[in-house]
Amino acid sequence: MTAQIISGKEIASRRREDLAEKVKNYSGSGTPVLAVVLVGEDEASEIYVRNKKKAAAAVGIGCEVMTFASSIGENALLEVIDELNENPHISGIIVQLPLPKQINSLHVLSRIRPDKDVDGFSPYNAGLLSYNHPDAFVAATPKGILALLLAVGIELTGKNVVIIGRSNIVGKPLAMLLTNHNCTVTLAHSKTQNLSEAVRQADIVVAACGRPKLVKADWLKEGAVVIDVGINRVDGRLCGDVDFEEAKEKASFITPVPGGVGPMTVAMLLENTFEAFCRQQNNQACCCRHCCS
Repeated sequence: MTAQIISGKEIASRRREDLAEKVKNYSGSGTPVLAVVLVGEDEASEIYVRNKKKAAAAVGIGCEVMTFASSIGENALLEVIDELNENPHISGIIVQLPLPKQINSLHVLSRIRPDKDVDGFSPYNAGLLSYNHPDAFVAATPKGILALLLAVGIELTGKNVVIIGRSNIVGKPLAMLLTNHNCTVTLAHSKTQNLSEAVRQADIVVAACGRPKLVKADWLKEGAVVIDVGINRVDGRLCGDVDFEEAKEKASFITPVPGGVGPMTVAMLLENTFEAFCRQQNNQACCCRHCCS
């Protein structure tokens, strides 16, 4: 048995094409604009922001990148967020993480107006997600993972899911999102005892722990669906948190690294931005809201 590869690159491309048509045919006034706040000179963050800006332009969404020195104070950054909140031309706001040590990320994320929080990281949107509220902006990576599963026809109701990694960006919101889709979810982490045994019970495994090739084939149930969120560089090459070459011989579906979850994250961020724009323009949700319902 060799797993079917879930190509996030292909699925994201189709989603972006659909989104570009929606943006082009939007009957209201104005253009959606994403504001990206980048603090410091982290190379990985700068590359990611450039990719976001390029992808936004391709679907007709504006992208304004605001860069600040790593020495900026928390109060000054909060003032920037306040200005973006009040700017009627800005549809969505994201703050590229991580932030410098002198800045409390929670304070900054909490300051973003909920209807412009297209990253879905604020406590407000996290709370809406926990209540399965339709107005919640869902964090882009979890939303992208759900979209991948649905795109290849994975039935979610009643499935046992093990998520390895409890971050506020991926693990926790994904656990809530999949619970809302009738999965039974185990949120595992570095302190989980007998982790491999827990993974062997899973119909769907999501690895998001930042440990290269942690998940081996003998950890998997025969025919499990494997979603690899990890991006690690080992000996100059990118790899995920799953040993892909081993796991593909036991899984039924598996995402590659690169080309799996990563492209979906950017596509979902752009969908959230257009959703925010529609809500602000029309005081109602656009059709993007139901793409992953």
